[in-house]
Amino acid sequence: MSVSPAGAAPPLLACRNITRRFGALVAVNDLSFELNPGEILGIGGPNGAGKTTLFDVISGFVPTDEGAVLHRGEDISRMQPHQVCHHGLGRTFQLNAAFATLTVYENVLAAAHFGQPRSILTSLTFHREAIEATWEALEFVGLKDRHDLVVGSLPVVDRKRVMIASALATRPDCLLMDEPVGGLNPKEIEEMLGLVRQIRDAGTAIILIEHVMRFLVSLSDRVLIMHHGERLFLGKTAEMSRDEKVAEVYLGKKAAQRIRDFVAAGDAA
Repeated sequence: MSVSPAGAAPPLLACRNITRRFGALVAVNDLSFELNPGEILGIGGPNGAGKTTLFDVISGFVPTDEGAVLHRGEDISRMQPHQVCHHGLGRTFQLNAAFATLTVYENVLAAAHFGQPRSILTSLTFHREAIEATWEALEFVGLKDRHDLVVGSLPVVDRKRVMIASALATRPDCLLMDEPVGGLNPKEIEEMLGLVRQIRDAGTAIILIEHVMRFLVSLSDRVLIMHHGERLFLGKTAEMSRDEKVAEVYLGKKAAQRIRDFVAAGDAA
């Protein structure tokens, strides 16, 4: 593993001057940030800010045109998605990315089997480690008792849990979550908030994209706000709510004040 000039270990994940273009459109422009072990980094910004494209670059779905993505100091910028997964990065999606006609157990088992390096060679049988990882992930997200249900019959919140279980079954040290509470009601959002905290407490660092600001603020150690593919703000939540550019471009003054009140109430508690 490479080390920094000061001799310290590199961050868990680092994006160095990432740029991704689609023709004349610059979706991500010279973006840099780091993620440390055990940290939750929240990403917000207007629609079209480049948030999901950034996830696509990190997870190998599209290559970066410039810059590099480093995981534990190793450049993973040119890896394919399965190689990025094998390297220790898991991902969930805005839409429910699952096999709708398979059961909950079958979905997670497929992820556990093909999401680990030894599974690159196709096998007619699932190895013991994949089966164990499947049951552990199902129990972790609260779906063990519903493992035999067909995914297409599940409500939205449980389909999201299937995606999360599938990602966790690959044993990631970093999890990318794209709008994990989109389409959920307030009770389900609270449940998801608790689950994300459990994932972090179990040792997995998280980067999450979310428009529900209360969810983002409650979980994030730091927040990155993107605008036109660029970094508008990166820092603590309390600092974000006081940033004039963030209020003008994204939050609005009333929402920024609500976040300040929410943060203050949390600090007082």
